[in-house]
Amino acid sequence: MLKKRIFMVMVIGLAVLITYAPLMAAETIKIGFHAPLTGFAASDGKSASEGAKLAAEQINAKGGVNGKMIELVIYDDQAKPAQAIPIANKLIGQDKVAIGVSGSYSGATRSAAGVFQEAKIPYISAYAIHPDITRAGDYVFRTSFLGEVQGRGGAKLVGDTLGKKRVVMITLQNDFGKSLAAGFKSAADKFGITITNEYQYSMKDRQFGSIVAKVKSDNPEAIYASGYYFTAGPLVKQLRAAGVSVPIIGQEGYDSQKFIEIAGDAAEGVIITTSLDRDSDVPETKDFIAAFEKKAGFKADMVAASGHTAIMVAAEALKKANSTDPRAIRDAVAETDLKVSTGTIKFNKLGEVLKAVQNQIVKGGNWHRHSVIDDPELLAPPAE
Repeated sequence: MLKKRIFMVMVIGLAVLITYAPLMAAETIKIGFHAPLTGFAASDGKSASEGAKLAAEQINAKGGVNGKMIELVIYDDQAKPAQAIPIANKLIGQDKVAIGVSGSYSGATRSAAGVFQEAKIPYISAYAIHPDITRAGDYVFRTSFLGEVQGRGGAKLVGDTLGKKRVVMITLQNDFGKSLAAGFKSAADKFGITITNEYQYSMKDRQFGSIVAKVKSDNPEAIYASGYYFTAGPLVKQLRAAGVSVPIIGQEGYDSQKFIEIAGDAAEGVIITTSLDRDSDVPETKDFIAAFEKKAGFKADMVAASGHTAIMVAAEALKKANSTDPRAIRDAVAETDLKVSTGTIKFNKLGEVLKAVQNQIVKGGNWHRHSVIDDPELLAPPAE
């Protein structure tokens, strides 16, 4: 008799769970997130996803969005366009996300952006820099700099702030490197810069003997070199080992403690353009850095801050829209005016932001503030 009663209680309990499971699931709002959690860019993917998770935890700790908890749905795209397309379709079709966020590189982000735009689901690029991303359509936004904008900032840093005029460029041959190079070249004349030579390399390269020898022969006043931490680390180390002592200016792809670990002592004095100021007194930035390093157990970087920023923007839009209607959410994203760790986020008609460039320098084995570029005309992104 007792066994029979226990069995009946279990059956009733299961029936209740089945009945109310959809309602329980509806009590969360899903935000899709893809990043390179494995492969060559896994370190950036880790930072981006940890930043995103921190944002979701902070939002939920304050009661979520309109009484519902944020649920991150995270997939590994390996920074590959071929992986990003099915992930985007899965997030939209299977997971039913209210909004999507890319914590990945330009190739994967460009591919996913088209899928989200076609489905009319809002999508935010956290840090991918290719100009075609937001041109996918009016449902796509970017919370970081365009590559060309950051390249123009690099030209001002080199030619104006540092006063260096004879410059050699070392350009990574992908969307990232090409966009930065185009921006730097477009502003070079304005700051009196003469580009004496430009050398190119591929993502797979780690040995730079030929380029180093040519740069040494060129005897420039400064080097503008695009790359990621895993290419820039070996490049900088080999330049310094060969006796090339002039300033090396990089970009946000260097912005990781991993770069400093790889380059070692050669990293000292390297300056980059980025969007995270480690020495900031702004509460949103200081609080993010402290909270991230406590949660993640490693130092905050631009990618982590950008992942955090994009989720905060997404959540703010969901709160403002107070609706599951994609158009209402999209319109709320477009009207964003939010102060976060990477600056104040406001979008123009193309879904781009205008904010100051944070120049960081390696001192004592860590990134620190060097200077700031806050020139609205120079840094203005395209509006169409």
